[in-house]
Amino acid sequence: MALTDVDKKALLDVVRKTIEARLTGGPLPEFNLSAEVLNEKKGAFVTLKKHSHLRGCIGYIEARKPLYKTVGEMALAAAFDDPRFPPLKLDELKNITIEISVMSPLQQVKNMDEIEVGIHGLYITKGFHSGLLLPQVASEYNWDSLTFLQETCYKAGLERDAWKDKDAKVYKFSAEVFGEH
Repeated sequence: MALTDVDKKALLDVVRKTIEARLTGGPLPEFNLSAEVLNEKKGAFVTLKKHSHLRGCIGYIEARKPLYKTVGEMALAAAFDDPRFPPLKLDELKNITIEISVMSPLQQVKNMDEIEVGIHGLYITKGFHSGLLLPQVASEYNWDSLTFLQETCYKAGLERDAWKDKDAKVYKFSAEVFGEH
C-alpha cells in the first residue's frame, strides 16, 4: 500500500485535531475521508515525540477498522493512555511531533534469517506475554537482527532468548512510516 502525500497529511491532521479537541474539551472531530486507501481496514501505530523523545506510542496490530478511524483512536490512546507516561497536557501539544506507522499483515517467521533490520518490525507471543517493536526502532538504535529479537522479547516481559522456545511465535511485518518534521 502506498499512501500519497495528501493521504499522509490527512492522517496527520486526524491525529493532531483529535488530540487537540480532547485537550481543549471540544467535541471530537468528524472526518469524512473519501480516499479509498484511508477507508481500508489497516493496523496502525501512532507515536508522539516531544523534543525527539518518546512521549507515547500505541497501536493496533490487526486491521480492525478503516485506517483513518484507527489512527484517530490510537492518537487518543498514545496521548492519554500509554501507561509509560502521564496524560498529555495542552501546553505540551506545541512541542509534540507525530509519527504514524501503517502496518502490513503479520507473517510468522520460520527462520530468523528472514528478519531484515530497518524493513521489518517484530511481534512475539509466548503464553500470556506479547511484545512488539516497530521497524524504525532497530534502525534508531543501530541493532542487528539478534539484538532486535532480544529486545522484542524483553519488551514482552520475557527472557531475552525466549524467541528460541518452541512455544514462542515470532512474526514480522513492514510498515509505511511517516510523520511531521
